[in-house]
Amino acid sequence: MMARCLAVLALCFACVLPAQAHKASDSYLSLAVQGEKIDGQWDIALRDLEMAVGLDANDDAAITWDEVRARHEAIAAYALARLRLAGDGVDCPMRVTEHLIDAHTDGAYAVLRLQASCPAPVATLSVDYNLLFDVDPQHKGLLKLTHGASTSTAIFAPDARSQALQVAAPARWRQFADYVKHGVWHIWIGFDHILFLVSLLLPAVLIRRDGQWQGRETLRASVIDVLKIVTAFTLAHSLTLSLAALGALSLPSRLVESLIAASVILAALNNLWPLVHRWRALVAFGFGLIHGFGFASVLADLGLAQGALVLSLVGFNVGVELGQLAIVALFLPLAYLLRRGVFYRRVVMAGGSALIAVIAMVWLAERAFDLKLMT
Repeated sequence: MMARCLAVLALCFACVLPAQAHKASDSYLSLAVQGEKIDGQWDIALRDLEMAVGLDANDDAAITWDEVRARHEAIAAYALARLRLAGDGVDCPMRVTEHLIDAHTDGAYAVLRLQASCPAPVATLSVDYNLLFDVDPQHKGLLKLTHGASTSTAIFAPDARSQALQVAAPARWRQFADYVKHGVWHIWIGFDHILFLVSLLLPAVLIRRDGQWQGRETLRASVIDVLKIVTAFTLAHSLTLSLAALGALSLPSRLVESLIAASVILAALNNLWPLVHRWRALVAFGFGLIHGFGFASVLADLGLAQGALVLSLVGFNVGVELGQLAIVALFLPLAYLLRRGVFYRRVVMAGGSALIAVIAMVWLAERAFDLKLMT
């Protein structure tokens, strides 16, 4: 029964990944409150708008600026109908002042510049967010609210559509908690990060003897192996995440995303043809440096709270680690129970690693050559 459950989970995961090759659907909403005035920017992925309002007029699977421009009114109407702002309980009417296009790491986004006016200076801003939930229940809206030097954040989901945020600087513990939540969410939707981690964890319950994989004798040995890998990965990506988020280091996003895909391929292939089995913690550290730049791209979209830079950065990092630990806690007990069976070695370990390598190869081709092979 345990083997069947794990097989079903693996099959479901494999089916989901091609449908969401990079990450789940997000939009990025930034609002700046100044007295009774609100200026905003809303970045919405073109692929999501294609689902919602239709952009590809000639059905050639390539959305052009002319096609987007022809649908400006429809985009604005669709977006504004799904966002409501209220200052201290009173509606703040909005309008779109400008349409632009911007590139994110996962594709092109429509950029809507917004303006809203409230009857009086805003102390508490209520936000009702309903974008795309009717066509994509996995969609999330990421909000950054600024007022002077203070910054607060929120995540909107189908079960959290309405939130009230204090415009004044939020308590530091609240900022910390917000960024922890963002970190957890990012690791759970970062399929490339998850697959890299899983590729390193798959052999943790096995040991290589005489050219064959065999189940480890004790859970303690597996836990120690996992701790080495997770610690190395954490130290590495924490280092580059911090340096990149604070502006000390930067790499082109296409290079980073391509290298992350390559790291997944190499980690998976190493399970099929073990070359560095005893040095997987070192591999985790080396490629973790690259993954840190990927995490930093999310913080670039969210923005760090200027009044609490270190606290926000630490909170996001803590969230990433909590997300990782949740994955390990789910994976390790199941893997340990199945470690001695042929099913684990051939189906989960070998078959899973081969599947991960193939998916990551497609990601690498998409990211390196700007292709669209999976939808």
